[in-house]
Amino acid sequence: MKQFLKKYQLITAIALFSIVVLGSLFFSFRFDLTADKRFTLSTSTIHLLKEVDSTISIQVFLTGDLPADYKKLSMAVKDVLDEMNVHASNHLKIEFVKPGSDITDESAKTKLYDSLAAMGVAFEKTAIESDNADKTTNQLIIPSALISYRNNQTPIAIDLRSSKKIFKQYNVINDEPQEDIEATRNAAEALLENKFIVAIDKLTRKKMPIIAYAVGNGEPVDLSVNDLGESLRNDYKLAVIDLKKSYPDAALIQTLIIVKPTQLFTEEDQLKIDQYVMNGGNIIWFVDKLYAELDSLKRTSGQYTAFDRGLGLDELLFKYGVRINPDLLQDLNCSKIPLVVGKNPDGSIRMQRMPWPYYPFLTSRTPNPISQNIDRVLPIFPSSIDTVMARGIKKTILLATDTNSRRIASPAIVSLSSVEKEEDLLSFNKSFIPVAVLLEGKFNSLFANRIAASVVDSIQRHTGKPFLSKATKAGKQIVVSDADIVTNSISNTNGPMPMGMIPLENYRFANREFVLNSIDYLSSDKQLFESRNKTVVLRLLDKQKVKEQKTVWQLINVLAPVLLILLIGGLFQWQRKEKYSV
Repeated sequence: MKQFLKKYQLITAIALFSIVVLGSLFFSFRFDLTADKRFTLSTSTIHLLKEVDSTISIQVFLTGDLPADYKKLSMAVKDVLDEMNVHASNHLKIEFVKPGSDITDESAKTKLYDSLAAMGVAFEKTAIESDNADKTTNQLIIPSALISYRNNQTPIAIDLRSSKKIFKQYNVINDEPQEDIEATRNAAEALLENKFIVAIDKLTRKKMPIIAYAVGNGEPVDLSVNDLGESLRNDYKLAVIDLKKSYPDAALIQTLIIVKPTQLFTEEDQLKIDQYVMNGGNIIWFVDKLYAELDSLKRTSGQYTAFDRGLGLDELLFKYGVRINPDLLQDLNCSKIPLVVGKNPDGSIRMQRMPWPYYPFLTSRTPNPISQNIDRVLPIFPSSIDTVMARGIKKTILLATDTNSRRIASPAIVSLSSVEKEEDLLSFNKSFIPVAVLLEGKFNSLFANRIAASVVDSIQRHTGKPFLSKATKAGKQIVVSDADIVTNSISNTNGPMPMGMIPLENYRFANREFVLNSIDYLSSDKQLFESRNKTVVLRLLDKQKVKEQKTVWQLINVLAPVLLILLIGGLFQWQRKEKYSV
């Protein structure tokens, strides 16, 4: 009887095992037990991945013998891609490769690296110290991935690093900020899903959105907007529209960009913009309310008055839900510019980089899908923005100053000596003053019940569409009270610089990331930006304690498993002896 039961127990066990194995071929289950859900993809990401119907090749170059922080980031990349591949029905072909590792000819390797850099692949040289800090070696790291889809499309390069650099606590007046490497790499992990899914979306989408750059009101068309054009040309169809000559068509133009206008917007110009919005068009405004330029300060005796440009946009923007104030913002947490502070003994000019409160650092203070998880943004002479009542419009603050801010009301005096005394420092008592605002909803027309029938007929004749007093569908606008966020400086030696860089400031701020995120958000119908709000909690070990107890924990990790196996084996043998001994 016992043998019979044992026989059927074995058959039952084999049958159950077979069912489990076969079931695993058709059903997969993953459980994310982490508190911050770092291995859980957003709903929009999963939906897009399920639509992938052919192979997408992903080459990750962050591999090999890496420093600890980059090794952790590389492992996070593998985890994210493996999870994405499950939902993409294994259509993602993932490779971790080191470019040029099999090339011995240095000239050929350099040529390969140049071609990768031209695609947008990032390279970084890192100095690595030995444990005893007595030896330093330089290592070339490629913290990038290259995604390609079908042979007829240009691959998209992804910088796996985060543009958001996190700094240790420091005195904003006297200290130079020191980067917290672990926290910065952790911020990069939080953005991996978004970076990969946005690139996949751009490669697989059937239609490329049209982005139009508005001219006709003194907007720059020179090299000061070079980086903007270069950053957009691969991902969008770029167009230029003259508001003096035509109406922007919301059915064709996904997003209209208005950058640093310097001339008055006539009522007709505003009407064209207004009807574009009423038909569902999206706009991003980069507007300088006051005329304030550093060049003007150099041409004067160290002081001048910033005056209103008189653009005529106040009433239109007020109707949509914001007001750009005629003031200048300052903050003690700011960039530095070189200033003449005296003369050297040989008579030459002595210059020193001094804090310049007119260039305040901007960051995101509220969770939002555009400026969340990006580095500081650098404006130049920004103004403040107030939100006002606009029925049905949701307002989100995207960028704001820090905790030591002040407003200089118009007529605003721009002066090298704006902060001299202790009383001046005490006046920096404002916090988080808005500079960029997102507006979403169905906008109302400024011209409702205000224009003559002949004008209504003219709109119908030129556009083929009736005049609308209220938007037919929800639209989006972003209003930024500083135009220099999107423009770039021009070096006398190297030409156009990237957005977010100023001469002699050896640092690129996240202006480009903010601008591209803004345009992506306005131009995409998918909700891929929800993955930007992911946060990964940083759990660090005590480095000093790790160093002091290194040997102890190494012994525990090596010896404990061996001792545990010996203990279990001894107990098993003892049990057998007790059971079968006569």
